[in-house]
Amino acid sequence: MKLEVLVAAMNQTDYSLVDKMKITTDVIVGNQCDKNEIVELKRGNNSVRYLSFNERGVGLNRNNTLMRSNGDILLFADDDMVYEENYEQVVLEAFQQNPDADVLIFNIKEAVQTRYIIKKKFRVKWHNFMRFGAVRIAVKRKSIQEKGIFFNLCFGGGAKYAHGEDTLFLSDCLKKRLKIYAIPKTIAELVDNRESTWFEGYDDKYFRDTGVLYRAMSNYFGNLLCLQDAIRHQNMYKRKWTEVCKLMWEGQREDKWFDIEEN
Repeated sequence: MKLEVLVAAMNQTDYSLVDKMKITTDVIVGNQCDKNEIVELKRGNNSVRYLSFNERGVGLNRNNTLMRSNGDILLFADDDMVYEENYEQVVLEAFQQNPDADVLIFNIKEAVQTRYIIKKKFRVKWHNFMRFGAVRIAVKRKSIQEKGIFFNLCFGGGAKYAHGEDTLFLSDCLKKRLKIYAIPKTIAELVDNRESTWFEGYDDKYFRDTGVLYRAMSNYFGNLLCLQDAIRHQNMYKRKWTEVCKLMWEGQREDKWFDIEEN
């Protein structure tokens, strides 16, 4: 099996990012900037490709690299990560030890740990999939290509709805009956605690966007997803759950085009 890293980046002016991230496998860097250019390099036996496009949107960026990938195993990444020295071995061995897996999710280190830590292996299903972001995800390319799974262009940084593209990706994997496991191994560290380009706090837009996200996930259960979210996270949101839920439901009603969802 061959591993390929797919990096979503912005405004790269040279080709040093791969070294900064300590990527030692094949890699495609999706560089959203102010020019259109494709550069192919070689590092030993590994392929390094920079896809520079004058466009915006993290889902579009990930899809650009995904469409041009050719590795057996694909590992999604952002440009503010540094990989562990043995990340290739960890990922490939995990797929070898779980031959039925289509998608594996790993741990990411942080200076101040905010992301969910996987402490033992478990199957990822509908009740627990929303705790994981894209940079923890590795997939079998054949599995997602055969099922036609891509990132939704309407969600994520630079898109109309500012978050949720990774949640929808995993949701689509579950809908297409792919097998997903969480693995208690660390593959990289988040090293740049820069401010988010999209998150401006838990304001009204955040909650309306979340409502649209839940409707995109499930036309039938969207309202219930809003309700459970508002109740479970009211301490984090620091707003009354009734107010939060109302805003999420408003978001769902504003975007009727999700009514075509079949699930």
